[in-house]
Amino acid sequence: MRPSVTLFGLARSVYTRIARLALEEKAVPYLLEEVEIFGPGGVPADHLKRHPFGRIPVLLHDAFSVYETHAICRYIDEAFPGPPLQPATPEARARMTQLIGLLDAYAYRPMVWGVFVQRVGIPLRGGVADEEVISKALGQARTALAAIASLAGESPFLAGPTLTLADLHAYPFLRYVALAPEGQAAIAEHPSLTRWLGSLSGRPSVRGTATEYERSAPAGEAS
Repeated sequence: MRPSVTLFGLARSVYTRIARLALEEKAVPYLLEEVEIFGPGGVPADHLKRHPFGRIPVLLHDAFSVYETHAICRYIDEAFPGPPLQPATPEARARMTQLIGLLDAYAYRPMVWGVFVQRVGIPLRGGVADEEVISKALGQARTALAAIASLAGESPFLAGPTLTLADLHAYPFLRYVALAPEGQAAIAEHPSLTRWLGSLSGRPSVRGTATEYERSAPAGEAS
């Protein structure tokens, strides 16, 4: 029987993975329908009907459709049974939302496009990394990592004592940047983030959504 939830996206996309992590943590059966938005043909016309800006992911639950990753993840948490992924107190919820906003505004571009894509993605396709881009992005990534570490403190998870949407949002970002040697070194400057990354790496939801880049990484690298 076809699941009632379909997620339109790409397995290698950090934002698609964030939504998948939420679905996995809530044990929601779903179908991942791959939508290639980065190909030479651009965004498929049928996907523009789902998302007017041509982004991913988009979640369809029966007749209800929603885009924007944080909205998707909140819907998953609130619409399905399972362990809550949002904290109980206003302060902790604010911290969770603050971390997610920080990641989107200040970490995504430098970590994913500036460091990971340049150091890992482009060379895998036979291209040459732009060292100037990496150098600039690495400085921005370090600032973001320091802010994340400061907000998390010594808590086992980023927004407190339990797993929240902030952890699921952050993991794909940090996992990708850690695949670059200089990104891994930047994370290592914050032992609490190193421990956090290692702890989350063992979760079934994380292992079950591992990307092609992680599977091809040398054993033990940033795991």
